[in-house]
Amino acid sequence: MKRPAWTQRKERSNRSLMRAMSWLSLRLGRRLSRIVLKPAAVYFLLFSPAACKASRDYLARALGRPAGWLDVLRHLTVFGSTIHDRIYLLNDRFDLFDLRVHGQPVMADTLAEGRGAFLIGAHLGSFEVIRAIGRTQPDLRVAITMYEENARRISEILASINPAAKPDVIALGQVDSMLKVREHLDAGSLIGILADRTLLGDARDSMRWLEFLGTPAAFPLGPLHMAAMLRRPVIFMTGLYRGGNRYDIHFEKLADFSQLERGERSAEVQAALARYVALLEK
Repeated sequence: MKRPAWTQRKERSNRSLMRAMSWLSLRLGRRLSRIVLKPAAVYFLLFSPAACKASRDYLARALGRPAGWLDVLRHLTVFGSTIHDRIYLLNDRFDLFDLRVHGQPVMADTLAEGRGAFLIGAHLGSFEVIRAIGRTQPDLRVAITMYEENARRISEILASINPAAKPDVIALGQVDSMLKVREHLDAGSLIGILADRTLLGDARDSMRWLEFLGTPAAFPLGPLHMAAMLRRPVIFMTGLYRGGNRYDIHFEKLADFSQLERGERSAEVQAALARYVALLEK
């Protein structure tokens, strides 16, 4: 079976451009360098019809009304803001941001158990703001799971932004992927994964259709199945961009498969997925 179409879509970026943008942003400062965001958003509005259609479809459901081109432009600008902020977050410039953490005891209690946990996110806000938690949790270790090709691209991007920020990356779809995940968990690390990923890296993992923003949508069960097989806690995490320099970082306990019995696995995974979708809608 084919991998999801988005994994085969060509990226509109290159390492030289990222290096130049990072250099200028760090020297000009966040406020001044943000002037490029609006022109970049206009470019995608004019020359990326697929992205604009996806934006309109989503915004119509989220806003409860037809989305106009100004809504799409704002959507693209906000997305560009989170991408631009990665430069500062990956360079530990947390002083530039108003970071508000919600549910931090969930993270602290889970880390105190010392068995590691899965940290599940979504294509929503910024996953990089998790680095800010390292200021209050100095022993925090996170290994990121992603497709091998994406891992290569991310490594190139990080090398152009801040080589010292290179995270531990576990490539999905490999014969030893599960073993590497278990090793990191046993060492007390968090396993960061976006919920649309699968262990196999393709469409062979099971999916479940659930109501999402008024329309049925397909959600993979792979990440939750992985957590259930390894009997670890699962935390939902999102770093929502609120405009200006503010991010709201939310942690919610999604599931705890530590005491899971084999006969309960399917029902518990389904319940965890339903809770994930509800949190994502919220």
